[in-house]
Amino acid sequence: MPRGVDKTWADLPPGATNPLDMAVQARDSEAIWMVADALRHKEVLLAFQPVVASGAPGRVAFYEGLMRVLDAGGRVIPARDFIGAVEETETGRIMDCVALEMGLRTLERVPALRLSINMSARSIGYPRWMKTLKRGLERNPTVAERLILEITERSAMMVPELVVSFMSDLQRKGISFALDDFGAGYTSFRYLRDFYFDILKIDGQYTRGINQNADNQVLFKALVAIGQQFDMFTVAESVENQADALWLARAGVDCQQGYYHGAPTVSPAWAARPRRAAG
Repeated sequence: MPRGVDKTWADLPPGATNPLDMAVQARDSEAIWMVADALRHKEVLLAFQPVVASGAPGRVAFYEGLMRVLDAGGRVIPARDFIGAVEETETGRIMDCVALEMGLRTLERVPALRLSINMSARSIGYPRWMKTLKRGLERNPTVAERLILEITERSAMMVPELVVSFMSDLQRKGISFALDDFGAGYTSFRYLRDFYFDILKIDGQYTRGINQNADNQVLFKALVAIGQQFDMFTVAESVENQADALWLARAGVDCQQGYYHGAPTVSPAWAARPRRAAG
């Protein structure tokens, strides 16, 4: 654009209705490009965060493998900085495939490990994702019973009937499923009854500062009761201090996850150095 010429409403790209929309689209486009480039060059890692037993915080029930992207300077970028931009794109599907491949390889290397890997319901039926899972199970059938697939509440509610069928097929192979971010406001309780998730992870908005929040205490107990009614293992997310951890344990939640119990790390105890995507 020539100097001295102001951008007008007519200059906005398709789908942008104002300058703020244009800025958001530009930011998302940059994030998608960054993630796609990192995936092409295998500049991605899994960071591992422990999920610990409420009654015995030193005992790890399983780890969650969280995707991390390296930018051009080698800086680690957490998923929260890009997941919203890529989730609905082809790059998001490829990211799910790479995360699954890295998770399966980790389970092969560490026989005692139980690991959860995130995926979007949009990846159900994606040929490369299914091929990645099939190859991993063929290489080592024992990983199935140690693999947990986490699907966010929002993602699951997009195609609930497809999610139910998908889960049923893989649960027969021994794979477990976790409903992530439960309570974020998307799930129809009718579908929750039909899903048969093995693990219910309660959204952090209910757990942060819960020791001093009477309203959240009531809501959290109700969410735990729902999980118990449907015979699901319950996990409190985003546990950040001792007072909250003690309150949550008294409330009867099975496990806890958060910085109080351990930050995500790309150098877990079982690995001498970070592992990048398999080539």
